[in-house]
Amino acid sequence: MLQERLEPAWVDAFEAVLARCALRPGDTVAVLSESQSRPVLVEAAALAAARMGCRTYRIEVPAVWQPGPAVRSTGASTALQQMAPVVAALAGSTLVVDCTVEGLMHAPELPAILGGGARVLYVSNEHPEALARLVPDGSLEPLVKAHIRRLRAARSMRVSSAAGTDLVISLAGAACGGNWGYTTRPGTMTHWPAGLALAFPAAGSVNGTLVLAEGDVNLTFKRYIERPITLRIENDYVTRIEGSGVDAELLRSYIAAWGDREAYAVSHVGYGLNAAARWDSMALYDKRDFNGTELRAFSGNFLYSTGANEVAGRYTRGHFDLPLRNCTVELDGAAVVDAGKVVA
Repeated sequence: MLQERLEPAWVDAFEAVLARCALRPGDTVAVLSESQSRPVLVEAAALAAARMGCRTYRIEVPAVWQPGPAVRSTGASTALQQMAPVVAALAGSTLVVDCTVEGLMHAPELPAILGGGARVLYVSNEHPEALARLVPDGSLEPLVKAHIRRLRAARSMRVSSAAGTDLVISLAGAACGGNWGYTTRPGTMTHWPAGLALAFPAAGSVNGTLVLAEGDVNLTFKRYIERPITLRIENDYVTRIEGSGVDAELLRSYIAAWGDREAYAVSHVGYGLNAAARWDSMALYDKRDFNGTELRAFSGNFLYSTGANEVAGRYTRGHFDLPLRNCTVELDGAAVVDAGKVVA
């Protein structure tokens, strides 16, 4: 694949995103990493912040190895280990550039960091070439905000497809949000790449059938689905995984390996809005180069995720992100995505 030697264009991309985070000369920027972080991302973040005249420092903590199945892309880094001096330093910064492998989005230390007034930018563990392709522009923010408003106003979501998906989701009590790749307000978090609107449903809100068709994506395994898989979902939990072939077998095996009923439950649901993101990009990268945030955000995908859901009071380390193509997503009967195309 591409060499990960620092390139000026990659530093330029970081500087463009940091500028959209409203950094000013003299602001304090913490670049957070762990021993397994991608070094080129840490270097690019620090150099970009220094170019802007910010007071920049780096914190590297050890990666934490835990028993059990391998963990991928949970958004819940365990690297901070509740270390109070580290959390205090991050909370006192203007901006934290989060270069941990899994990210702090669902980490237990995040509320304290945001509560101190810091804002957090999680840089997804991608090859920097992918990040540079997906520097956010000004068009994404109003689009995502408009769809967040629609989610928050809706009572229900229905998802259907020609492949057989028919899923009904109550949005009563759901936490709805989204991101556009930068943040300017203290006490908030975003991630880059970006461009999706999503909801964390309350307990007992999701029922129906989800069909993973050929060409849909299992991002935990970084695989395109080659043979259909049908998930039967009752009151948030996958009760049956139907299908033959290695895709279904891998899904059944990995989710069962946790020995945790909560690994079968819904984490969040949503849809992608980023027209610059591409469904086919995973075919162009080696697995070690690729985290897959682009495929969570490509325009018109329906994203179904299993795992931790703070709104429903559930926590588990087991996690799947499953972007589906060609779905229709309706909010209170009005289509926001029609057969995989975002409705204007």
